Amino acid sequence: MSPTPAKPGGTRIPSRRTVLRGAFTAAVVTGTAGALLPLVDRDPAAEARPAPAPGPGSGSGSRATTEEFAEMYRGREIRGTATVVVPAGAPADDRVAVAAEPATEIRIDGRPLHVMRRADGTYLSDVRHYESYPTLLETARAAVDELGTARLAPPAVHHM
Repeated sequence: MSPTPAKPGGTRIPSRRTVLRGAFTAAVVTGTAGALLPLVDRDPAAEARPAPAPGPGSGSGSRATTEEFAEMYRGREIRGTATVVVPAGAPADDRVAVAAEPATEIRIDGRPLHVMRRADGTYLSDVRHYESYPTLLETARAAVDELGTARLAPPAVHHM
């Protein structure tokens, strides 16, 4: 390999390979930092705090909308909650609530049912994963219909 040629003033000109290697390294570092920033930038204490409930005089704080139910359906006890926290200053329309990610929980006879929210705002469960429902209550009822007399399996314990 030949040495890097020098300019007339005695300074060296970096080779094309050196410039490309530096640009690639900078791109990888920048991309990795951008991808990891949301994970590092989280405030665990803020996630653990419950969202303030809407009330009179809470115009500048965040708003929380909830869906809660507890009922006996076909001899099974179903309970569920969905809390959607809307950021402060967001317009008070349904599009913001649908875009926000809710914290959901459904229990059938005390055992948790895994529920996912689709992009269109509907819900689907592990039991009825091929059909979605507009509310958590309808999702829970459909899971009970599908389960029949069977019980949900207890949640798996992960050992590390």
